[in-house]
Parts: sequence; structure tokens; C-alpha cells
Amino acid sequence: MKFKMQHQSQIGWVAAGGLLFFLVSQWFRSSSSSDLIISGYPVLTLLGGFSAAAACLGIYNQSWLFQAQKLTLRRVLMTTLFLVVGLFELVHIVSFAEEISQQAMMESNFSLIMTTMGSLICSAGLLFIYTVKEKQVALPRKFLLFSATLGSFLILYILAIQEWSLMPKMLEGQKLGELFTIMHGVAGLMYVFSALILYVEWRKSGDFNLPPILCGVLCFMLGQGFLVLSDTVVDLNLLFGMLSNCLGYFFIQKGLYSSVVDTPFLQQQVAEAKMNYIAHHDDVTSLPNRRRLTQKLKVMMNEAVVEEKLVGVLVLNINRFKTINDSLGQQAANRVLHQVGQRLSHSALPGEEVFGLGRDEFAVTMTDFYGTDTAVCRTRSILQLFEKPVMVDGNEYHLTLGIGMAIFPYDGKSPEEMIQNADTALHSAKEQGIELNRYAHAMQMKAQERLQLENDLRKALARGQFYLVYQPQVNLQSGLVVGMEALVRWQHPQRGSVSPAEFIPLAEESGLIVPLGEWVLREACAQNKRWQEAGYRKLCVSVNLSMRQFRHSHLLDSINNILKETGLEPAWLELEITESMTFDKDRAFEQLRKIKEIGVHISIDDFGTGYSSLHYLKDLPIDRLKIDRSFVNEIMEDSNNAAIVSTITSMAHHLQLKVTAEGVENEDQMLFLRNQHCHEAQGYFFSKPIEAAVFEKKFLRDIDTTAG
Repeated sequence: MKFKMQHQSQIGWVAAGGLLFFLVSQWFRSSSSSDLIISGYPVLTLLGGFSAAAACLGIYNQSWLFQAQKLTLRRVLMTTLFLVVGLFELVHIVSFAEEISQQAMMESNFSLIMTTMGSLICSAGLLFIYTVKEKQVALPRKFLLFSATLGSFLILYILAIQEWSLMPKMLEGQKLGELFTIMHGVAGLMYVFSALILYVEWRKSGDFNLPPILCGVLCFMLGQGFLVLSDTVVDLNLLFGMLSNCLGYFFIQKGLYSSVVDTPFLQQQVAEAKMNYIAHHDDVTSLPNRRRLTQKLKVMMNEAVVEEKLVGVLVLNINRFKTINDSLGQQAANRVLHQVGQRLSHSALPGEEVFGLGRDEFAVTMTDFYGTDTAVCRTRSILQLFEKPVMVDGNEYHLTLGIGMAIFPYDGKSPEEMIQNADTALHSAKEQGIELNRYAHAMQMKAQERLQLENDLRKALARGQFYLVYQPQVNLQSGLVVGMEALVRWQHPQRGSVSPAEFIPLAEESGLIVPLGEWVLREACAQNKRWQEAGYRKLCVSVNLSMRQFRHSHLLDSINNILKETGLEPAWLELEITESMTFDKDRAFEQLRKIKEIGVHISIDDFGTGYSSLHYLKDLPIDRLKIDRSFVNEIMEDSNNAAIVSTITSMAHHLQLKVTAEGVENEDQMLFLRNQHCHEAQGYFFSKPIEAAVFEKKFLRDIDTTAG
């Protein structure tokens, strides 16, 4: 409403200002001397004419270049219209300049023809443009559209030179002919209709891109009024009409800038802010969620290392909450959770922050303490907060909490480990029937286990203990397998199968991920090539890149060498990166661009869990987004996750990217994703990751059989 009032005020000021300018200019025209007219007219006309031509060509460039992937019918027509009008304005002022060089210092019949044709085409064009229904159009070929527009102008220009003799002259001596007045009157009438259409459409739609266009049309109307009242070729009304048109072009340019730059930018900011909020806040309590807790903890732990401080993490749980939920119902139980979150937030001290972990769990981070005793004392004061009952729907409910505590650097080295250990302490407290428990650990034992695992990891690659498994990627419309993701597994001779969640972070930290990743890439490419040579239909294999691999200076050479060694065409390889790898924007863009030049596809894995800007995403040279399994897991139960999946899918379609959903485990999830026009999916609903021989037997020998 506020913006609508501002725009209405703007239109009113333009209309009132135009009327005042018209009255003052006519008074000035009637009282000015001929010396003033003759001396100032040529210079001002030249300035106004070249400004008008420049403004029209500026409108052409602006309408064509910005947001070219989202062209609308009106923008394409505007592009064509103002290129033609700008050329007429340019020819008009050049022909006027030629008259000055011959000491004429006035408009010629030809220059008047040019400006008249420009006015008629502009008025008719705007009337047509805002009569047709707005819609998205496919991106036309720029060269063809430009050539067609230029050709149309040349035809009109030649007709003006060759055939205008068949029509009455614009000039009768130095007096303007009746034809000049009639044609500009017609143009003015068409501007009136255009203004009415624009005003009605603006009042109905509330589109705040229309008022500047409407102001421009009002200026054009004023300009035609001046031209209609002009008597001679040295009449000041000709100059006033040109200046009014220049102002009209300015408003048109402003309106187009708003529609092609400001509005998309604001919409993107709103969408980005909404998506970030949904992704990083709990639906029920509106508190920052587990993702934000992990990010916050990482920052706090880094600062604690530098400042030699402690960081505490508390995980809190409402005792017997299931009973509350069953007795009160979900809506009332949600209000209980909200009040608990509010009470925790309002009591937070400086250096503390409260998070909602979902269901009935909360977390609190603490930094301003230098001893574990202080942290324990503060935690007990949090428990005392709930000695006072919680009021819901006029009823009092007495709640008790259980709290698990972990303190950095003693109880964990990473945010995930700290949260997990605090959660372990919480469950231990519940098992023991106590309110508070700090994580108990054997640090030396864990360090020895870690060192031994790292030593075994260094030997595993040389001893051939790693192998690949493949998970099919299925087209959700046809149900056919269209690709596969290669995943590494470790079969330890003593430990048996070691979880990737255990050895991949260790390999990343130790630098072993680079040779391991290179082995995975080579083996996946070689296996895919063997399947192709066996006569199976060609499929694209996806391979994950780690952060260290992506930043390695020889990554491009490594990819090229592996493709050459295995004989696999680049088109049948897709490399998966994570959002965090693009934080160093310039370096990441350059690396991705070089990979794309080879012909290899690129996807962003676990999309939505990072904190990258959507502003950068549209410029990334990528082919696919892979929606993280954490969103897919609960899309049928959590409206926020469903909204995130829908937003990512819609955004990817607009950016002309493919979308793959990970972690699909049941038919309901699959159907939801298909209805959201998600292209492909993978997960246990279709198949768990399986070894090459099983994959070949199950999916390749009968590849046209639907999966799932």
C-alpha cells in the first residue's frame, strides 16, 4: 500500500508538473523575442535530439541485455520498438545538424518526416504492446531480431525518401503543414489510450514497474501537445516537444530498469532470505535449528582455539513429552514447545544462544566461562527456570528437563561430534534418572584408535582393500535407470566393513583423500567404459570430489589423464561438488569452468545444506543440483522440508538445471518429487549401493525395465 501511494503521488506530480510546464512554456513562447529563439534554438535542439536518440538506444540495450534468460513478450517488443524509434531520432537530429551547417538553423521537411514517423511508430507501438497479454517467451536469436528490426527501419527510411513526395508536404515555406499537425494529433491520441490502459492495468495488478512507464507516456502526450500547437520551423514548441519526449524516454528507461534489474534482484533476495530462514530455523519454535547450530559451533570453536577459551554445548529434552503430546494433541504440544523455546531464549545470558533441534529437543551454546564448574552451575540455573509451570490455553503444565553437556576442547573436536556427545550425555542422564550429565570419554583411547585407523588407511589403497559400489539414478517420469553414483567402500581385514562416515573425514584431514579420490575416479571411469564395451546402453557415472581434490592444482590434469587412460568420453562422467567448495568464488568458478570445457558434467551435491548465495549460483557453470537427503527424508511429515524441496526444484528449472533427489526411501516421497517435476532420484526405494557385478545383473542386462 505504501509503494502504491508513492507511485500514485509520482504520477500526480508528473501530470501536474507537465500541465504547469505547458502553461509556463506557452507564456514564455508568446513573450520571448525572435533573437532568443534564433540564437538558442539550434544548440538546444541538437542537445535534445542526441539525448533522445541515446535514451532510445539505451532502452534497447537495457531491455535486451539484463535478465536475458527471462524475456517476456512485452520486453522483446520494447526492444524492437525503441531500436526503431532511436534510429529515427538519430536520423532526424543528424539531418537537422546538416541544415545548420548550411546556415539554415531550422528543421527541414525531411527532418520533420523523421521525427513524425518516430512519434507515430512509438505511440502505435506502445499502444499495441500494452494491449497484448504479457507472457514468457523463448529467447529469440539476437542477431536475427536485430537484423529484422534494422531491415524494417531501412524500409521505412527508404519509403520516406522515395515515396513521401506522393503525400502533402510537412512544410509550407517556414510554416508547418496541416499534415504535421494531424499526424502528431493522432500520435497524441494513441498516447492517451496507452495511458488509460496502463493506469487501469496498474490499478488492477499493483505492478510497481508500470507507474514509471505511465509517467513516460504522459510526457509523450505533453510532447505531442507541443508539436500540435507548433506554427513554424523555429517555433519553441518544437523544442519543448522534444524535451518532453526526452523526459518520457527517461521514465521508460527507469521503468524497464525496475522490471529487468530491481524487481528480479528484490525477488531473488526475498526468495533467498526465505529459503535460508526455512533451512536454518525450526518450524515449531522459530529458533535456529541444527544446521545453524553446526555453523555457529564451528565459528565459536575456531575463536575458542585462538582465545584459549571453552565452548559448552547443552542438549535439552522435555521429559515425558510424548505423554503431553498424546494428551493435549499436536497443536497444543507445539505451543508448549514454543513457550519452552521462548523461556530459554529470554533467559539466555551474553555469550549464549538457544537452538531448536526438532521434536522436543533444544540446544544451548555457552562461551563466556573459563571452567567446567561455572558451566555446570549455569546449567543448573537453566533447570530452575522450569520450576515455574508453563501456561497453555489457560492451563498450567509442570515440565522437567534432562540436559546433556559437552565442553570443547575436551569432549569433541568438531561441531557434529560436540552435538553428538552432548546428546549421548543426555540419554545417559535419562537412563540414570538424573537431570544433568556431562559427557564422559576416554580421550587417550580414542586418539590411539584414530592413529591406528589412519595407519591402516595408508596401507589400504596399496593392498587393494577399497572397492566401489554403485547406486542407480532413476528418471522419475519413465522409471528407467539413467545413471549411477560411484561410492567407495573399505573392507578392513580385521575390522570388516568400515563406514565411510568414519574413514572419509580421516582421509580428508590426513591428505590421503587425494590419492584415494583419484583411485575412485579411475576405477569408476574404467568400469563404466567396460560396461559400454560390453554393449550396454551408455550411462553417466557420478563421482564425488572432496574439498582437497577440488583445490588440488593438478585436478584438471588428473581428470584428463584418467579419461585418456580409460577411454571414457567426458560426456559420460559427472563430478559432484558441495556448496562449501564454492566459497572461494573466483577460484571455484575458474576450476569449474576448466572442467566444463573438457566436456565433463558438474553437479552440486547435498544442495540446500550450505550457506552459499543464490546470486552466485546462477553464474556457476554447473548442470545439476542434488537435493540433500535430510530434506527428502521428512518431506511428507515436515512442511518446511517440502517447501525447501519445491523451492529448489522450481529454482533449478528456472536456471535450466537438472534436479536429482537423494535418499528416496518410499513411494510417497517418490510421487511427491515427481509431482514437483524433479528429474531424477536415487535412494533405497530403488536400490541400495551395490557392487558392480550385482549392478550389471540387476540394472544393465535389462536396462529398459523400470526401477523401484
